[in-house]
Amino acid sequence: MISDGEQPSRETSPSAILPWDADNQRLYNLVHPPDWQQPKPAPRYNLVVIGGGTAGLVTAAGAAGLGAKVALVERHLLGGDCLNVGCVPSKSLIRSARAIAAVREAGEFGVRVPTGVTFDFAAAMARLRRLRADIAPNDSAARFRDLGVDVFLGNAQFTAPGKISVGDATLLYSKAVIATGARAATPAVEGISTVPYLTNETLFSLTELPRRLAIFGGGPIGCEMAQCFARFGSEVTLIETNPGILKREDQDAARLIENSLVKDGVKLVCNARKLKVGQVNGQTIVSAESNGNLIEICVDKLLVAAGRTPNVEGLGLENVQVEFDRRGVRVNDRLQTTNSAIYACGDVCSRFQFTHAADFMARTVIQNSLFRGRARVSSLIIPWCTYTSPELAHVGCTPSDAKEQGLAIDTFTQDLRHVDRAILDGETDGFVRVHVARGTDKIIGATVVAAHAGDMIGEITLAMKGGLGLKTVGSTIHPYPTQTEAIRKVGDLYSRTRLTPFVKSLFHRVLAWQR
Repeated sequence: MISDGEQPSRETSPSAILPWDADNQRLYNLVHPPDWQQPKPAPRYNLVVIGGGTAGLVTAAGAAGLGAKVALVERHLLGGDCLNVGCVPSKSLIRSARAIAAVREAGEFGVRVPTGVTFDFAAAMARLRRLRADIAPNDSAARFRDLGVDVFLGNAQFTAPGKISVGDATLLYSKAVIATGARAATPAVEGISTVPYLTNETLFSLTELPRRLAIFGGGPIGCEMAQCFARFGSEVTLIETNPGILKREDQDAARLIENSLVKDGVKLVCNARKLKVGQVNGQTIVSAESNGNLIEICVDKLLVAAGRTPNVEGLGLENVQVEFDRRGVRVNDRLQTTNSAIYACGDVCSRFQFTHAADFMARTVIQNSLFRGRARVSSLIIPWCTYTSPELAHVGCTPSDAKEQGLAIDTFTQDLRHVDRAILDGETDGFVRVHVARGTDKIIGATVVAAHAGDMIGEITLAMKGGLGLKTVGSTIHPYPTQTEAIRKVGDLYSRTRLTPFVKSLFHRVLAWQR
């Protein structure tokens, strides 16, 4: 165990572990215990998993639970990005940001907040570190050892077919899984190598609120953190090279999020060209051209959130004929690499870089690697959510996806301005939009913008998975008043389209006869 005053070595401690307080020491002792005794390698493993993030942990635990002999290798912190530098810390910050926003907006609901109420950034970050350490036992080395997994801490490398080295140990395997994840990409910006900048791996180690913050990248991470830090009180400039933020999303939905960010004080710079960074007197200077205008700002911190790079270096993939490129490890629909004995899952091989996607890809790998299954990753229905306020959630096809695939669709939209609970909550900025195959009620995609869109999208995802059409959704009783009633109302919109002129005329005749 590491105690006060002792810090982990640079080789084993990413900057996520800073500052070296009691909670981060607790985290470190769980997910990379410095006194960990490497197990004696088994004569042969059914499965060796490289990478201890979500994809690797689910694969290892699931396979061991089925009776396989499993080894798990992690070079840094078990739990990977999700626990240490991703979902867990970011959602803790988002909760703090929502709390301060609720205080500022409390007057609308009759709550009189005294002047002088302030936000304590250091306390919010301390809460983040405490909660992260509280969650860490789920991903700890000891827990996985108790599940029957041989946990090795160190760098793994394929040395020959069927062999992986970890330090002085050699692990022999029948099947192997690459689950090494991805890291923040460095954008091609002039001068980027000359200035210090934050990524998701260092952002959550801050202890002081930056007065001025620039963010490169208008994707989910950039948007979430821009809104958070603006609510905390930073002067935030979000810089995106595309015409708008969240380019993968429904454009009406993305515009609602843009408006929300601007309302919270974020300065948006889209269509950015000729990006350049440098330092003057210890200050970071960011310049760009946007729609013909020159922008130059001086900031205290720069956050880079402009894409991800797969972790494929140093694995010896060339020794086992596993093909990869800048997008990651090449896999087929069964998540098998170009070496039939080696699989991959999670961010290292997928464009769906979400914890829940990694989880279910891992389940696919277990079926296919241990049981010669035929499970296909293309059969997964993967929703996702950007946790701004309001949230933006999506599943399935967008209209542009449908156009590319030659699918004719009908679209039904229910605005939250006409949903009673949203009106009462003061959360009317949003909508539920569902796409169905033309002439049918088969759901092929949906977008939800709402305060809790991430919770709401699950109902539509379940309907798609279970083959339930929009008509069934519309005829399902929802509690009143709830915001999820918007989903049922979309079903009503569909049902009204089934009333042909003939049916309408017949209905009117029946009513007239009854009178």
